[in-house]
Amino acid sequence: MSLEEFLAEWHNDSSYVCVHTSGSTGNPKPLLVEKHRMEASAHITCNFLGLKEGDTALLCLPLDYIAGKMMVVRALTCGLQLISVEPSSHPMAAANYSLFTIHSSLSFAAMVPLQVWNSLQVPEERKRLMQIKHLIIGGGAIDEKLERKLKDFPNAVWSTYGMTETLSHIALRRLNGPNASEWYTPFEGVDVSLNDENCLVINAPAVHDGPLVTNDIAEFSPYFSPLTSHHSFRILGRKDNVICSGGIKIQAEEVERLLRPHLNAPFCITRIKDVRLGEAVVLLTERQDAESLRPLCEQILPRLWNPRYFCSINKIPLTETGKIARREAEELLKSAIVYEKK
Repeated sequence: MSLEEFLAEWHNDSSYVCVHTSGSTGNPKPLLVEKHRMEASAHITCNFLGLKEGDTALLCLPLDYIAGKMMVVRALTCGLQLISVEPSSHPMAAANYSLFTIHSSLSFAAMVPLQVWNSLQVPEERKRLMQIKHLIIGGGAIDEKLERKLKDFPNAVWSTYGMTETLSHIALRRLNGPNASEWYTPFEGVDVSLNDENCLVINAPAVHDGPLVTNDIAEFSPYFSPLTSHHSFRILGRKDNVICSGGIKIQAEEVERLLRPHLNAPFCITRIKDVRLGEAVVLLTERQDAESLRPLCEQILPRLWNPRYFCSINKIPLTETGKIARREAEELLKSAIVYEKK
């Protein structure tokens, strides 16, 4: 979708906008969301970050998904000056530099982790990235390596938590500076709780009608956030991605988190049916010597979390927004060569 097409949809007579989910756990699906709720979400984000009329905002995300649409809505609703560039993996590239130099600096930008990582690899792009006053990163996990590279940024860098149903994010956590934290701080007017399965429940009446029960397994900080009186929380992984192996529940994302600092090639943790265990942990990697990773896993992971199977593939499947396509990863195992633990 082009910017002109979205603006036409926004200004038409309908009270709704059609958005699509990311498709990380299945096929993307369309949702109709109310424009007044998108405007409310825009005000909440801009108020939290202290953005004001006339501030510059960079649109470098595709307008097919909520993150891109909300950047436009924030500009329209809060009077931000929108700078639009073609979505790419290098949004700070020299081709866009003439647009950036019109302004002394960018006040606000939203990117996915891949865009940030790629920008850090090019000195001039990194310099421009560092000049953004508020950089929010969402749409996928931020690994420890990327987080470390952002620690010395002079301006605010944030990780977002949210989903299409909450009209982008409802909580942020700071990645740099004295307030850096592993815990997300919910916005004002957002209440969070846990259900019996420890899944996060969001009550954000300004952006969603009624409580929203997520599939995200979470835990609360033992302390209240220094910024608000709300519970801070962190996400352990999705309920869909719990691997039940021999009676032990293993969170795929937690295994990935422990392995990520030690593996250079793209990888993911998935599962395969196992006669003895019910389900078994599989490490899927773009390395061609997958089986050689077994000793490393045995050294790093808790014993019962160790992959039983290892598999090399050409490319880890990703969604259009850069998340691991979990179902597709499981399907790939049916036609791949899998090395089993002896």
